[in-house]
Amino acid sequence: MSLTKATYHLKVSSESSSHRAERARFQPRLDALAILSGAMIAVQARANGELSAQMGNSLQAALISFSSGLLIISVVAIFSRRIKAGMRTLRAAARTGAIPRWRLFAGMLGGSFVAIQTNIVPIIGVALYSVASIAGQALTSLLVDRIGITAGGPKAVSARRVAAATVTVFAVAVSVIDRLDDSTFSLFPVLLAVLAGAFVGVQRALNGQINEHSGESYATSLLNFIMGTAFLVIFLSLALLFSDTSLSPLPSGPWWIYTGGVIGVIYIAFTALIVQHLGVLTFTVLSVGGQLIGSLLLDLANPARSGQVGWALVTGIALTYLGVLVSGERKKNGKTSHRSA
Repeated sequence: MSLTKATYHLKVSSESSSHRAERARFQPRLDALAILSGAMIAVQARANGELSAQMGNSLQAALISFSSGLLIISVVAIFSRRIKAGMRTLRAAARTGAIPRWRLFAGMLGGSFVAIQTNIVPIIGVALYSVASIAGQALTSLLVDRIGITAGGPKAVSARRVAAATVTVFAVAVSVIDRLDDSTFSLFPVLLAVLAGAFVGVQRALNGQINEHSGESYATSLLNFIMGTAFLVIFLSLALLFSDTSLSPLPSGPWWIYTGGVIGVIYIAFTALIVQHLGVLTFTVLSVGGQLIGSLLLDLANPARSGQVGWALVTGIALTYLGVLVSGERKKNGKTSHRSA
């Protein structure tokens, strides 16, 4: 080996070691941010639920939350060339038929998710809502991959992922077992939470296809906020016209009940920043852990809004996290093969 080649290899090795050292130094911070991002989802659910409870109008509360997120990301888009370019690319793809136009309406599923969230979190609490919605995501991810809604086309569903989805469904059953004797308890809100999670599972798959064409996750998010807000405006308008629903005055506070939309935008930013460094699997495991622990703490802090927090719910949370851990699959090279439920 010549002196030049030896010097080159030494330099590359030194840079690689330096990169690994820098990554190891920032790893704890990234892990903490992933956990925090999950806890933020729990806080968002509490904020939206409290806003709905104070207004007595879950659709209006959902619209306020979603439209505030749209306002923030629209302001960001004004100053972002990448978001503008991504939106132009999406328009061109839809115009040429490169992406079916119906897939661009994925944001309506996000609007539906928030509408359900604002309606039932005040009834069943953040923790049970989180357990049920994660089960819905796990079940839908199997169907989505089998049918081939994702950009990669149909995928084989492994026994491991079926087992993981089964565990999350069992977790829902365990979480409510001590409430079944309560005459005031209804399973319907829990099933709605499962449905909300299913909406998210399908939306993520469609967003993956939209990202393939936009090349910019924030452009996809902007489109989602536009479609979700439009859906909620139409839904609320129909409710005002054909039911006894009426608009409610905005509550004077506390201030944090209006943070749902802001948290949604921050979560998107966190995801875009952290996933590329941690990988989808690690991010999912950490963020879901943060969401479940955060939701439990929120319910313990405000039991009047969440009902009873007993051994059954705590066990259900633990089983849900176990299901997420089991669902993680890796390729032979150690890289994540797909996102977890």
